[in-house]
Amino acid sequence: QVHLVESGGGLVQAGDSLRLSCASSGIPLRNYHMGWFRQAPGKEREFVGVSTMSGGDTYPDSVKGRFTISRDNAKNTVYLQMNSLKPEDTAVYYCAASGRPYFNIPRAARDYSSWGQGTQVTVSS
Repeated sequence: QVHLVESGGGLVQAGDSLRLSCASSGIPLRNYHMGWFRQAPGKEREFVGVSTMSGGDTYPDSVKGRFTISRDNAKNTVYLQMNSLKPEDTAVYYCAASGRPYFNIPRAARDYSSWGQGTQVTVSS
C-alpha cells in the first residue's frame, strides 16, 4: 500500500489559485495512476482528475480548463494546480493511487486502493 500525504490547502478568495501537493515515501508514484478527489459536507466524493501512469491526464467538465495535475518523479510528488477558484470548489481534497493497468483509467473512488488524509480548501466569495 502506498502512503500518501497531501498539503497546500487553505482559505482563498474566489478567482485565486492554489496548488496542492501529494507526496509519497517508498513506492514510486510513476507506477500508479494518481487521482484527485474532493468531498464537500453532505456530498459524495467527487472525481477531480487523474494523471495516468502513461503520462496523460483527464478531468471532469466541472474543473476542466481550471485544474491541472502534474508530477515530479524525482520528488515522488504529484500536484494539483487549481486556478480561477470558485466557492463551489470548497471541499476536502484527497489524492489517491491506483494500480490498475495502464490502459484502464480510473475515475471512480472504488478504483483506488491508497488514499491520503485530505486537505481542506475553502474558497470565499
